[in-house]
Amino acid sequence: MAEITAGMVKDLREKTGVGMMDCKAALAATNGDMEAAIDWLRAKGLAKAAKKSTRVAAEGLVAVAVDGVTGAVVEVNSETDFVARNEKFQAMVAEIAKLALKANGDSEVLKTMHLPGSPHAVAEYVAEMVAAIGENMTVRRTAALRVTDGVIGSYVHNQIAPGMGKIGVIVALESTGGKAPLAEFGRMLAMHVAAANPVALTLEQVPADLLARESAILEEKNAGKPANVLEKIVASGLKTFAKENCLLEQAYVHDGAKTVTQAIAEAAKAAGADVRLVGFVRMQLGEGIEKKEDDFAAEVAKMSGN
Repeated sequence: MAEITAGMVKDLREKTGVGMMDCKAALAATNGDMEAAIDWLRAKGLAKAAKKSTRVAAEGLVAVAVDGVTGAVVEVNSETDFVARNEKFQAMVAEIAKLALKANGDSEVLKTMHLPGSPHAVAEYVAEMVAAIGENMTVRRTAALRVTDGVIGSYVHNQIAPGMGKIGVIVALESTGGKAPLAEFGRMLAMHVAAANPVALTLEQVPADLLARESAILEEKNAGKPANVLEKIVASGLKTFAKENCLLEQAYVHDGAKTVTQAIAEAAKAAGADVRLVGFVRMQLGEGIEKKEDDFAAEVAKMSGN
């Protein structure tokens, strides 16, 4: 019997999109013959996933899971919203979200974790679902937050199943104060993040390229002004940018008369101890995925032969 090397398994996986364990089994069953292994996988219905892997998967679900002082968000994509409403798909996403609590924000680690109730890891199980349902699916990304003492607040927008929807948010609040009032504030703050979509906690944490772009826009708008005046204009403009885009400086959506920082101070009084916002994660379904826009009229014309 031919030796099945890791390189052979890797090559077959790249050709078919099928999980490593299934690729290894296919090569073993065909004595290392690559083409025969591909046919073996096709016969098993597994290689169907490969043909669908090039389709854009921008629908699906964002799921949130919280366990004590740890919270995680994960995005699992499908091609259509119809599949996102499939109970089997939802059950899979719920299990993946639970595993994400232990993946510490690493999507590659998450894909290798064993899915409860299945003999496969997450990536292999998703490939099976692709073959079974007939749509491309991907575990796109995950993120996690943890506090030593405090709460993880969470919110899911456009929820279509418990803990799953179009936007998922978690916020990490570090505090020794009362957990009940802290949890309620955490949920309200997560709702704020869903609505206001901040880019960072503070101006100092805004990505350098984004700050540079904002500065360049301000400089271009005020071209020709003296350097010292231009410097003040840019500084003032970035302060305005911070009020609109940095969480701690944003106007609190539940009470526009106060900032988020002021809302946190009030929450600290209610909790009976200082509250520190450690971080937040906001994940929106399909964010950054380039979707193909179908020309319905052209499609109909093509079908009618015109």
